[in-house]
Amino acid sequence: MAKPPGPIQRFVAALPQRYTFRSLIGRGSAAYVILADDRDSDTQVAVKILRPEVATVVGEKRFEREVEILSSLEHPNILRLLDHGTLEHHGLFMVTPFVNGETLRSRLRREKQLPLNAVIAIVQHIASALDYAHGRGVIHRDIKPANILLPEGSVILADFGISRAITGEQSTQITVTGVSVGTPEYMSPEQIGAHGNLDRRSDVYSLGCVTYELLAGKPPFTGRTYLEIFAKHNKETPKPVTEVRPDVPVRADAAIMKSLSKARTDRFASAGEFAQALAAGRK
Repeated sequence: MAKPPGPIQRFVAALPQRYTFRSLIGRGSAAYVILADDRDSDTQVAVKILRPEVATVVGEKRFEREVEILSSLEHPNILRLLDHGTLEHHGLFMVTPFVNGETLRSRLRREKQLPLNAVIAIVQHIASALDYAHGRGVIHRDIKPANILLPEGSVILADFGISRAITGEQSTQITVTGVSVGTPEYMSPEQIGAHGNLDRRSDVYSLGCVTYELLAGKPPFTGRTYLEIFAKHNKETPKPVTEVRPDVPVRADAAIMKSLSKARTDRFASAGEFAQALAAGRK
């Protein structure tokens, strides 16, 4: 049996006995992700173990509220939540199916820029997942190429683990105070400003950032520091995709630019509307 690397040995040891460690497959600022064998289902699964400092901030009660929402999401383009629980040493974990395939980030490293028709197909799948989740009161808040999985013949949106419920009352929203939630290159201006009332149009903006990158080869805004990127999201207008890719139709470019509007009232009202406009723009 493989031995877990030092930093996560105690957390892996505290997992329920049904999960047998195979390898560490990811690590980030919020969590470790391991590949494990699930003895109960005789399948391989991905186990996300939140880092102690994140788990402490989130708290068990808040975590339980999150996973209750996530457990209700059943859509072919959303990675399912199979199990969750708490560990010793302030640990929290979630279990999803292991998807055998590359991420959109991996594909971008290989191809740099994707054909327009391929981009439209990916956006349509992700928009379908988002419209479904938004209709059930959940926003994603971390849409990026690394969270889009590309198994054979499919597109799956992963990592709803940091999503929040969209509610009318500020006091009942799920928040993670003090922990940066999101990835700077794909965060909406209102998410950067830590506004408590994020809605589906924040995800529309993030999907627009991903779409821009798929066609242009880089996100609309980059920088040497987080603060530099944040400032650009708040104040600058991205260069048209057509400056980098003259083969991209003007109407498709216009749809992307609308999704990246600074004011959310100027964006598409839903991810589905953006996907439709993008597809219509290829003609």
